[in-house]
Amino acid sequence: MHGISCQCVSPIRAQRNAGTAGRQVPRRLETMHSLPSQPLLKAVLWDMDGTLVDTEPYWIAAERALVESHGGSWSHQQAMQLVGQSLLHSAAVLQAAGVRLEAREIVDTLSTQVIAQVRKEVPWRPGARELLDELNTAGIRCALVTMSEGPLAGVVVESLPKPYFEFMVTGDTVTNGKPHPEAYLTAVERLRLDDPTLTIHHCVALEDSVPGATAAIASGVVTVGIPHQVPLPEDPRMIMWDTLVGRTAADVGQLVDDRFTAENLLEGAN
Repeated sequence: MHGISCQCVSPIRAQRNAGTAGRQVPRRLETMHSLPSQPLLKAVLWDMDGTLVDTEPYWIAAERALVESHGGSWSHQQAMQLVGQSLLHSAAVLQAAGVRLEAREIVDTLSTQVIAQVRKEVPWRPGARELLDELNTAGIRCALVTMSEGPLAGVVVESLPKPYFEFMVTGDTVTNGKPHPEAYLTAVERLRLDDPTLTIHHCVALEDSVPGATAAIASGVVTVGIPHQVPLPEDPRMIMWDTLVGRTAADVGQLVDDRFTAENLLEGAN
């Protein structure tokens, strides 16, 4: 729903949930992580809530209404702590705030209210649809990687004028939500089904939250942070953009080139 630490894939928002530090990369992912001789941008992995669409106000309103209906109170500060987290994580926080419902019922209640609002008006983030269209024209593959569940993600994707996204990795299709990297690693694995030469070095992730950026960084893909509801901490592993307005496919592709150059220089220095 609504914080960088680490937890993941669906057709769209079951979880809003760290990194791979200390854990061994599965053998099947070794090729995925190998550095190609000269990578080119092949795919862009999009977060949804806060990056593609500004649905966080819808989530916050639904959270507040639910907590208040159970006699509690819900502050803006509490809501901000859920930005980018998995829905099941958020449900546990709401239970602690006094909501006397099972986690699944909380997720369904919130999702239903947000879907109703999105059906009335899709709050697109500035520059997002324009960049999507540019990437599509340039032949760059796109996938949606969100902790929202399939029903909500589906409504958002269906509101686009073209089938920009090849597939969705949603919160209800992964075991570990953001900030765990599972969702991003799953997306890369799916992309590789049609292009075995694709690796994490060919992919760029667009994220607005700390959990989301943490997940993307931990997966190894080039990560762009576009802060929105909450600030993102400075991190040398993440490129910061103020907005997607005016950004082009060439801008995204340059990020892949820049990291390849930086890693080659580092390797040469060693």
